[in-house]
Amino acid sequence: MTVALDTDGADAARPFVEAATPEHPTLLDAAHVTDELFGFVNVPNGVWIDEEGTLVRPAEPAHPGPSPLRESIASLDLSSLPPLLADVLAETRRIRTAPEEYVAALRDWVEHGAGSRFALPPDEVVRRSQPRPSGVAEAAAHFELGQHLHRTGHPNAAVGHFREAHRLQPDNWTYRRQAWHFVAPGLQGPNDVYEGNWLSDIREIGAENYYPPFVP
Repeated sequence: MTVALDTDGADAARPFVEAATPEHPTLLDAAHVTDELFGFVNVPNGVWIDEEGTLVRPAEPAHPGPSPLRESIASLDLSSLPPLLADVLAETRRIRTAPEEYVAALRDWVEHGAGSRFALPPDEVVRRSQPRPSGVAEAAAHFELGQHLHRTGHPNAAVGHFREAHRLQPDNWTYRRQAWHFVAPGLQGPNDVYEGNWLSDIREIGAENYYPPFVP
């Protein structure tokens, strides 16, 4: 199944779900509960859970195939675009993904189950899982409070909690992107509310590091 992370609710996610025409269950996680349960820090992330309900691969980048959007961006003449848009798309071109490797591994697991070399033993699942120190737990609490305040019509009061979530767990891009979207929809560019934005932050880490490499 697939899960959309969007505090704005079903109407925000629906156009993308309908455009994908999925043949599997697709859910909405408006509260980012899957972030807390599985350690998702970016999208797309995925976990593998077998028929017994056992986690056999923890959260990791989970690209289902080549992105038509990124393929279209690759052919654009960026010099003809507004500067901010051109800069964002230039960084997007530098993002590295490995959909072929991931899909091949997933299909191997579907075919061979526990016999697949990509199905990890429990101790390796634990080793690879995101650690959850107290700061990460506090970040989740602040993010949840921020979402609640935003949904109940108090966006200004939500900002402090979103900022604290960003400070406590700086590698969580789902937290950052959700908050940026509220003040700078679309490109999530420079704003007067948060210190960072998508363009400046991805330049700081290097677009090639936006997703960690797939590890068999």
